[in-house]
Amino acid sequence: MPLVQSKTDRERAYSSAGQSASLSEIHPKGATTRERTLQVALVLVGVTFIVGIYTLVIVWPSGWSWHAGQSHHLPHYLQMILGVYATLGVFLLIAARRPAEHRSLIAFTAWSSLVHAGIMALQALYNAGDRGHLLGDVPALVIVGVVLIVLAPAKQSGERAPA
Repeated sequence: MPLVQSKTDRERAYSSAGQSASLSEIHPKGATTRERTLQVALVLVGVTFIVGIYTLVIVWPSGWSWHAGQSHHLPHYLQMILGVYATLGVFLLIAARRPAEHRSLIAFTAWSSLVHAGIMALQALYNAGDRGHLLGDVPALVIVGVVLIVLAPAKQSGERAPA
């Protein structure tokens, strides 16, 4: 048997195995392209939440930190926010292994990111000194929210609807 199968051989193999998905939707390990993309997104967001936000607060405080003063003197609220996001980042890394088993965490991350971005956008529009956030953390959280909503795993057929 040759090392590289032709496309028609692969298609026949999937058809004979009873697979209904097209080849373009199947990752070599069995995951769909959408699921693999979600896994990559969860890892990127998770790592960003763990180390990236703190780094951006230090490097670009006007776009990522909501306080006045030196960026290396972190106010209590910012330390708490960084702690919450770092913790969420760890759980997103765990969710990346099996996204379908962590739908509620992914939904929470997506929707809370959009709400957080919306509140920050309103604050930045109201306070001229905070307009840098409209180019920093606000669009970043909108991107996180939209990407996770678009890629979120579909509800499994056996799952109950929330009451």
